[in-house]
Amino acid sequence: MAGDDVENRGGRAKRNSNSSGVGYIASSTYTTEHTESQWTSWLVPIFVLANVAVFIVVMYVNNCPKQSRTRLVVGKCVARFLGRFSFQPLRENPLFGPSSSTLLKLGALEWNKVVFNHQGWRLITCIWLHAGVIHLLANMLSLVFIGIRLEQQFGFVRIGILYLFSGFGGSLLSSLFILNNISVGASGALFGLLGAMLSELITNWTIYTNKASALLTLLVIIAINLAIGILPHVDNFAHIGGFVTGFLLGFVLLPRPQLGWLERGTGLKSKYKPYQYVLWVASVVLLVVGVGVALVVLFRGEDGNEHCSWCHYLSCVPTSRWDCNQNN
Repeated sequence: MAGDDVENRGGRAKRNSNSSGVGYIASSTYTTEHTESQWTSWLVPIFVLANVAVFIVVMYVNNCPKQSRTRLVVGKCVARFLGRFSFQPLRENPLFGPSSSTLLKLGALEWNKVVFNHQGWRLITCIWLHAGVIHLLANMLSLVFIGIRLEQQFGFVRIGILYLFSGFGGSLLSSLFILNNISVGASGALFGLLGAMLSELITNWTIYTNKASALLTLLVIIAINLAIGILPHVDNFAHIGGFVTGFLLGFVLLPRPQLGWLERGTGLKSKYKPYQYVLWVASVVLLVVGVGVALVVLFRGEDGNEHCSWCHYLSCVPTSRWDCNQNN
């Protein structure tokens, strides 16, 4: 055992931000019954800087003023004093960012390109792209609040694996159900960290104090953020895929030794409790089978909605005020 989204349909950009409020979790929701040394967090700050750097490169490539001279653009570029770094017109992108065509060119997730052009790398590159400044700020604040705490407790290797693999899981589920639009954003990875927090609390249940209140707090935060995902312009499939991936990985990567293991004369024969081994094995099996089946279904070009007629309600619930067919 181990020690968001932009959508483009019919040529017109439709912004679907997968930003969330997952970052507003208290940095010390619960405490252990014993003290332990903490790691220095450096990977999460690097992730933040990398996302910001990628966004700057995207805006440089986007070059809104040049686009406005060479093609039909509805409205004027925003913040034109920034030159080629200025944003697309708000009618096209209300999040203060680039065009959908630029995002697609630089690695946004798009079903046809993944399946028919064999560009599976988009399942990873899309988590480093953001729809705009608002999208980027929301996700990076969430990453700082959640990621630094987890990295301090469990180290950069495990948190790095959690972040990247959860982002991949979110992209994978999104690509199974969203076939006609493009998708970008790190929210799948962020929801993975949130899911890992929940599974870490469960698998290490016996060593925590005030655990009932911590569990309730996490469940409320999870419910609120997933509920936001049923609004239009939000890719909740990426959220759900990332959350489930991170939740299962938490059982694999984040179990703590039972109390007294490092002390002499305790008589403990096993480093972990039996239920932690059970959760570890079950999670590994579910991850391998789930990811394997999803990849087979994706690269066979099948539509996930045909296998689950009600699943589209997980990402958008139609009301009298909006039409999910237009937004998704």
